[in-house]
Amino acid sequence: MARVRLAGLRKTFGATVAVEHFDLDVTEGEFVALLGPSGCGKTTVMRMIAGITEPDRGEVHLGDVQVDGLPPERRNVGLVFQSYALFPHMTVSANVGFGLRMRGLPRAQASRRVDDALALVDLTALGGRYPRELSGGQQQRVALARALVIEPKVLLLDEPLSNLDAKLREQLRKDIRALQRRLGTTAIYVTHDQSEAMALADRVILMNAGRIVETGVPRELYRLPQHRFTAEFLGHTNLLPGAAESGRVRFPWGDVISGANGAQGDVLLSVRPEDIGLRAMDDGPGRITEVTFLGADIEHKVEVAGVKLRARASGLAAPVFALGTRVAIDIPSEIHLLSDR
Repeated sequence: MARVRLAGLRKTFGATVAVEHFDLDVTEGEFVALLGPSGCGKTTVMRMIAGITEPDRGEVHLGDVQVDGLPPERRNVGLVFQSYALFPHMTVSANVGFGLRMRGLPRAQASRRVDDALALVDLTALGGRYPRELSGGQQQRVALARALVIEPKVLLLDEPLSNLDAKLREQLRKDIRALQRRLGTTAIYVTHDQSEAMALADRVILMNAGRIVETGVPRELYRLPQHRFTAEFLGHTNLLPGAAESGRVRFPWGDVISGANGAQGDVLLSVRPEDIGLRAMDDGPGRITEVTFLGADIEHKVEVAGVKLRARASGLAAPVFALGTRVAIDIPSEIHLLSDR
């Protein structure tokens, strides 16, 4: 495993700036997710680490070695792609061992390492099959074994689960995380799926328009976002306007709570739907406009003083209000103000 350090990366494609002013330090053994919408530059960053794409400016360091300018085969990184990228005419074992053959390992040593890699991903019995004889999940396990068999300094995964169904994605997500912890491999995982990033990563790097918007451990980014983009991208949230004064915030419907964090004047708050409570009240300021059953959750949409918000509750005890019901709205005392509006 190796530390990854990116300094001042910039990459353009014609007139399009894909990555700009990108600095990142990934410690040895850390699992980092590059998260963001399509076109935000996260895959370009990964390709610059791998050597598939060279930066216009900036440096890429793997361990103590500056590798920008070196070809991919001299960087010793493992790559797992969305499309599996398996050779259809080769068996599973041959696919896994391809990188070892390119490195000129003796046949007996390569064979042992292939067997070990297949055992890691629970495919020992399938070494003689061809990719067409495997399920999508099995093919992705082969791709993972092929990346790990070369004993890479860094494991790079580019949307590896996006072609799989939801249940299989969840299982492979757990397998990848358990395997990374077991091996202690430094891993960088590219995804646009916020739930995937938060479930897998030690640290999430949220990107937009080629730049880092915010970085942090998953829980902190979700519960305490600093920016509006972060609050909206990581799950559902309510962006509520308020007026802050003397350590208190007043909402448009008149309710006042403490916790303005020293702010004064107009503020914007991020409040997650699951943190909002509703109580039936004949003269309540809010009115139920929509009720949606979501399996584990019940979601109510509420209109209050010209503001529309969502509230979610879980379990058998979750209240279900009829359309038009007047409600009071409970906002948690530990509110979070966004630094940008």
